[in-house]
Amino acid sequence: MIGDLLTSVASSPWALPALFALVFADAVLVIVPGEVAVTATGALAAATGSPPLVAVVIVAAVAAFCGDALCYGIGRVAGVDRWRWMRHPRVRSAFAWAGARLAQGTATVVFTARFIPFARLAVNLTAGATRVPPGRYVVAVAVAATAWAVYQAVIGAAIGTLLPDNPIVAVIASIVVAIALGLVIDVAAARLAGRRTR
Repeated sequence: MIGDLLTSVASSPWALPALFALVFADAVLVIVPGEVAVTATGALAAATGSPPLVAVVIVAAVAAFCGDALCYGIGRVAGVDRWRWMRHPRVRSAFAWAGARLAQGTATVVFTARFIPFARLAVNLTAGATRVPPGRYVVAVAVAATAWAVYQAVIGAAIGTLLPDNPIVAVIASIVVAIALGLVIDVAAARLAGRRTR
């Protein structure tokens, strides 16, 4: 019964708009599970054939691009110290880190940060606040959003392909894998950042 429900959700005309909304919101509110949504939808695409995997990638990439661009715009208009949460010591430290990395090279840090939720927010806001040229930023964020969407959707699709007759297990497994990979990336990024500051 749950498998049938998942199949009907996947084939619903609201599946892709819901995916867009989650990924877009994830760019601004890091507690929203954008990665998990893309991976789970990718698993459903492979296990049930709906929605098409290409559509999942396109919608996720466009939503990620729009969300990151919104953060850049907020940074340009409001800076990185207007609201109280921005003045918290740990947040200030994240903005300082992002500013230092952006000064070394926009493309690399924007691309890398797309895969790390808290770094993503800090980098995009700081890019706007420090007036990174829009042309350079747009190209970097478009490439990053596309690579991120492909990566997340393909992970889910690989699991869905392995479990084509059991979409519920495919979705659960894809969510577990997405969370585990996210934690690994977070830990690796933190260690790398720690080494660079020594």
